[in-house]
Amino acid sequence: MIVAGIGCKAGASAQEIEAAIGAALSQAGLESRALGLIATSSAKAVEPGIAAAATERGLKLAVVPQADLESAGTQTLTRSEMVLAVAGVPSVSEAAALAAAGPGARLLASRVAVGPATCALAISGGAP
Repeated sequence: MIVAGIGCKAGASAQEIEAAIGAALSQAGLESRALGLIATSSAKAVEPGIAAAATERGLKLAVVPQADLESAGTQTLTRSEMVLAVAGVPSVSEAAALAAAGPGARLLASRVAVGPATCALAISGGAP
C-alpha cells in the first residue's frame, strides 16, 4: 500500500494539499489510483484542508500519534530544524507516511513541497 504523508502550514486548503499530493505522485511516476491512504500528525489532524483532500479522493485519513511519528522520524530523508523544533520530527509528511505504512515501510522519495503543503509517499514493507 502507498501512503501519502501530509504536512502543512496552518490554514492550507484542500486544493493546496491536493497539489502537493499530485506533485509527489507525479515525481514518483505513479497514478492517482495507486494511493491507498492519507496520513498526518495528530497536531495537523485539525486542519480541514487535509481532511477535505482525503474525502475528495475517497481515502481514509490516518492520524498518527506523536510517539509513532517520533519513532518514524528517525527514518526521514528531509531534516528541517524548524519543523523539528515545532513538531518533534525532522519532516511531518515523511514521518507520517512511514508510520502509517507500518513496519518495514520505506519512502519512495523525499517530501515534495508545494506552497504551504508537503507530501511524502511511503510504501508498506510487504509491498513490491
